[in-house]
Amino acid sequence: MTLHSNIIGEGQPFIILHGFLGMGDNWKTLAKQFSESDYEVHLVDQRNHGRSFHSEDFNYDILAEDLKAYCDSHELKDIVLLGHSMGGKTAMLFASKYPELVKNLIIADISPRFYPVHHDAILEGLSALDFTSLKTRGQADKALSEYVDDAGTRMFLLKNLYWVEKGQLGLRINLEVLKANVAEVGEAFPTHATFDKPTLFLRGDRSEYIGQTDEALIQRHFPNSNIITITNAGHWLHAENPKDFYAAVIQFIA
Repeated sequence: MTLHSNIIGEGQPFIILHGFLGMGDNWKTLAKQFSESDYEVHLVDQRNHGRSFHSEDFNYDILAEDLKAYCDSHELKDIVLLGHSMGGKTAMLFASKYPELVKNLIIADISPRFYPVHHDAILEGLSALDFTSLKTRGQADKALSEYVDDAGTRMFLLKNLYWVEKGQLGLRINLEVLKANVAEVGEAFPTHATFDKPTLFLRGDRSEYIGQTDEALIQRHFPNSNIITITNAGHWLHAENPKDFYAAVIQFIA
């Protein structure tokens, strides 16, 4: 089964991988900007997310193989690969396994290290949404606010809402499987894996996902890498400061 994608523009292939509970569409605005610099941008939905297929299997090895199958089916090589958070971990593993396909690697706000599970409240809130009684996005937002304080995070999560049929809302994500496999999302990059082509790590200055202690680890796995801090941004740095994020990526790949 091939991953669903939205392809924007023409030119050198540029794949963007969203984070946990996200989808390719989260990146549409930036994708249009990248396409204006002669890139064919592929906004890919990873399995159990967006419009891609649902499956009981979910771990980084499988996500990397999904991406390999996608590249094969679209005959993509010499790609620019950008991954955010969970998508960054997928991108790291893919690049280390298939370095011949990747020209530049960009990792947004995630380190190769292990992260403990920290999505409990979000998953609990999404599980509590009762679509027999919820009939509008506003009602869903109100219900979710009991579990998730931050309005921006709720807005991001509720992009998963869609009309299953007239009058019937549902979630695009495969929530049960993602809940069952949430520990996989924090798994560390394999100890001996490396990628020695040009790599850029971007971190938000208000985010704790990449700290000073991560820098040596990043250098060990990605010896040809730089780390740039995006100001006025947390974990969703591409949404919180898209101007500086775009400038840093374009400068790196130009």
